[in-house]
Amino acid sequence: MRVDAFDFDLPPERIALRPARPRDAARMLVVEGGAIGDAVVRDLPNRLRAGDCLVFNDTRVIPAQLEGRRGEAKIGATLHKRIGLRRWQAFVRNAKRLRVGETVDFGAGVAALAEERLPDGSFVLAFAGDEPVEILLERAGTMPLPPYIAGKRATDEADRSDYQTMFARQDGAVAAPTAALHFTLSLLDTLTAAGIGSETLTLHVGAGTFLPVKADDTEDHVMHAEWGRIDAATADRLNAVRAAGGRVIAVGTTSLRLLESAAREDGVIAPFEGDTAIFITPGYRFKAIDGLMTNFHLPRSTLFMLVSALMGLETMQAAYAHAIAQDYRFYSYGDASLLLP
Repeated sequence: MRVDAFDFDLPPERIALRPARPRDAARMLVVEGGAIGDAVVRDLPNRLRAGDCLVFNDTRVIPAQLEGRRGEAKIGATLHKRIGLRRWQAFVRNAKRLRVGETVDFGAGVAALAEERLPDGSFVLAFAGDEPVEILLERAGTMPLPPYIAGKRATDEADRSDYQTMFARQDGAVAAPTAALHFTLSLLDTLTAAGIGSETLTLHVGAGTFLPVKADDTEDHVMHAEWGRIDAATADRLNAVRAAGGRVIAVGTTSLRLLESAAREDGVIAPFEGDTAIFITPGYRFKAIDGLMTNFHLPRSTLFMLVSALMGLETMQAAYAHAIAQDYRFYSYGDASLLLP
């Protein structure tokens, strides 16, 4: 499909720079079939059914944004995928000033060798020393806020908790699974009391999720791979939910992409561990999920293509037009949508 089919005009003031407080006070656009309605996140128990199951991503965002120097040159690096014990793939700012074999000093005793430059322009950085890279990042890194937020304000201490979900357990993401940012212990208790279950999986979200689609046609776009895992017990429980007539509702496009990567053609979810580069566009046949809770996405983005595949392009164009007209807040710190085809 033509990428420009997924374009729309978004007023810049609709981009949220801070999350709603409390988290479950965010607004929630409900799109069920072709009907569009307004709600808030804490209404979620009333919008689902007993026997349904929400699936959360338990990845934890690491402070993967680094600022350093190579000689006199300022070098910025955003780690986005682990490729070894001490080696990470990174997008590099001011990359013209960095060559393979040179070392970047990120301060606080943290340094990395530019070991390889990859075809997409990113670098493989090999970190010096024997401390775990996550410990080094806690010392020298900052939270890697999305560019549409970081370009408007500085990262601060509040972002260390604001940009982390209540489910965060497994270190490795460089972007939050933002749909789950809306959940609180109180909301989870209410969902449980209503007979709505929950499960977790792990997909380490990479910075590639923010990369623009530069191709004119979706067939020419190459997705960045991300590592994920669904264990056998979780897969069995999710299959049991559907067998009993319940719905599997992915919380976030990351959960959805991993579930669909793990699903067999007959819809059975199998255990999964490894990389996925699944790219979902209209025409895709969903196998593992029955609905999606997600935030609002960028024009021409792979994620807007995904929700259009789930609900239909015309339906999502109408839903986003409604959200813009009704002053919904967009992107990572913005409001939510509940999509039930």
